Amino acid sequence: MDTVTNKTLEKLKYDLVRSGLVPFETIEQAAEIALAQNINIGQVLINIGAITEEAIIKFLESKLHIPSVNLEDYTLDRNCLKFVNFSDARKYKIIPLFKIEDTLTVAMADPLDLFAIDKIVETAECSIEPVIATEASILKKIDEYYKTDITVGEIFTEEEREGFDWRNELHSEDLSDNHMQKIIRAILKQALIENVHEITFQKEADGLGVNFKKNGEILVKGEIPNVLKASFISRLKTLAELDPSVSEVPQLGKLCFKVDDIAVIASISTFPTIMGERIFLKIYMPPKKLAEIIHSEKQMQILNNAINESGIILVCGAPLSGKTHVIYSLLLEIANRAKNKNIMTLESLAKYNLDGVNQCELNENINFNMDKASRFIEFQSPDIIYLEGVKTKEIFDYFASLVYENKTILMEFLANNMEELRNKMAFSDFETLKSLINCMIFIHSQDSIEVFDKTTIQKYLA
Repeated sequence: MDTVTNKTLEKLKYDLVRSGLVPFETIEQAAEIALAQNINIGQVLINIGAITEEAIIKFLESKLHIPSVNLEDYTLDRNCLKFVNFSDARKYKIIPLFKIEDTLTVAMADPLDLFAIDKIVETAECSIEPVIATEASILKKIDEYYKTDITVGEIFTEEEREGFDWRNELHSEDLSDNHMQKIIRAILKQALIENVHEITFQKEADGLGVNFKKNGEILVKGEIPNVLKASFISRLKTLAELDPSVSEVPQLGKLCFKVDDIAVIASISTFPTIMGERIFLKIYMPPKKLAEIIHSEKQMQILNNAINESGIILVCGAPLSGKTHVIYSLLLEIANRAKNKNIMTLESLAKYNLDGVNQCELNENINFNMDKASRFIEFQSPDIIYLEGVKTKEIFDYFASLVYENKTILMEFLANNMEELRNKMAFSDFETLKSLINCMIFIHSQDSIEVFDKTTIQKYLA
């Protein structure tokens, strides 16, 4: 993936020193962290407490003579959303505000990103008037205006769900440049209608096979013919910010795509095989409020107690049971309740931007992996840490040791049912884990989730 930068701050970073806002040594340190974590230098300066986001905005406003805007209570003109698609809005941290005659005013976190401005001009076919806003406020507005939290069943009518077939778009006579994008949208829509979260694209005799995976079963959904295969793969990779010219090595990316009224976030993994490149796509739905998932007041109280204590909160369930979805809802709840806590995540990809949570994406391209992250995260003084996955006993032992330093650790654990969980936990490797769990969430199904306190867990797993 491309390195994340903020062209404006990269150009003006030493002006921050000359203005007396940030010491030179801090700028140099932030530049190293930005490279390691693949985030922009401005975000690093904010994360380490060197400067506030508001101070950066005022600094940029005075240097660039571009006005700033507070988006917190701002109402956007929804008619202008058509000028910037969801994917570009997320990628460039921009959102359109309003249009007067032939001038479109857009809020930008990086007003010197000329490529982003050119992209908008090309789509909107009008002049652009940039204003400065914080990255966090722009992402919040993107989530507010580009997505809805209503369920798929409420969006698609019964008739549409029964009669929809993505191949109708494939066989249309559309010759426009957006045809591949429409095919991608149709496939994603079919997946949402059928409540499918995993899609694979792989080489078949006559083209690129499109398969859905649901409840462990592979569902064949047709093929993209050879004549369109290269264009389809290239467009899909470009939307996910992957290199379309590379197929010999694996790539990992994130797709942000609008399907009707749903903003779809999906991870995309490409992998070379002797039969050709295989592409795997996993769709993540927006996190809900925790109270919409955990309905029992007693179970909510168990969670609240666990959040305020050191220990491990374990989220268990079968593959595709919604473990990550529940954890994201829990992280949002913690961020809303505990404003004074430093909440950090270590993830392969951040599925959704969570207000009040310091999310960190691992990046194997620059050797920023879980091992390296585990050695440095303690210097950030986190109170609560979410680990997407722990693959080695050494890394697990390290994070388990943080419990003794009053940290709360959120982890996932794969188990199809409670009996399988008990059998797995019987292995000696999990003795330390069992002793440190102070709360467990078990997802039996989408409509059946249980929360267990420490005493109950110790009795059951003994």
